[in-house]
Amino acid sequence: MAAWDDPDVDWSRFRFAKFHSCWNYYENPAAFLAWMDRASTKTKFWNPTELAWANIEKGYLRELAGVGIPIVPTEFVRRINGFEDQVARIGSDDFVVKPIISAGSYMTQRFHRGQMEEAKVFAAQILNQRQAMVQPYIESVNHGGEVAVVHIDGELTHCVVKEPRFAGSDESVSVGFPPTPDIAKAAAKVIATIAEPWLYARVDLMKSASGEWLLSELELIEPTLFLAQSEVALTRLVAAMARHYHALSV
Repeated sequence: MAAWDDPDVDWSRFRFAKFHSCWNYYENPAAFLAWMDRASTKTKFWNPTELAWANIEKGYLRELAGVGIPIVPTEFVRRINGFEDQVARIGSDDFVVKPIISAGSYMTQRFHRGQMEEAKVFAAQILNQRQAMVQPYIESVNHGGEVAVVHIDGELTHCVVKEPRFAGSDESVSVGFPPTPDIAKAAAKVIATIAEPWLYARVDLMKSASGEWLLSELELIEPTLFLAQSEVALTRLVAAMARHYHALSV
């Protein structure tokens, strides 16, 4: 294990490096991106740094919506003026405000329309650092309606149900289980949009009130892959890493 923000690490020592748990990058994304630029000239990263660049900001949701992927309705907030209008456009009395660059539910809070002033204050705090996002609170997540769909080396390996999580909360997930046909179909549509070769991906889906699976996040940098919930996924990841390493060693 080597920390991305440790200046004493010589990345040229490694033929291969896998992003794993660099969950503090959101604190200084500019430094993280600058480090990727430097380190990627010295070693081979998986997933490729090109994917990490494109995935670090959740503005990718807008791009995926543009190619036909159903997403959780999202408004991207650049300034506090007009915030109430953006909340109105998502069409939900309960809504979530969070940063466009985040990890581990950092600065993520749920509000009701009656808390608009508190929501504006919270959004302004985010805007002091970066853009914010507003999304409806999808009620189905209270009873199994958010599913993380894990893919390893081109294959959907398993799913887990994620419990709702906000800033300061611990993560709670179900046991691993195989996807239903509708989950697999929704996830496959998202995976098909990834242009670069990739080693792992996690597609987070939420079920709308009408029963449609909506993309909430496509995780390509450092997602928890819930390997403890699937021995098959763990074995597949290790084998794929070994294959990539040996290919670089030839």
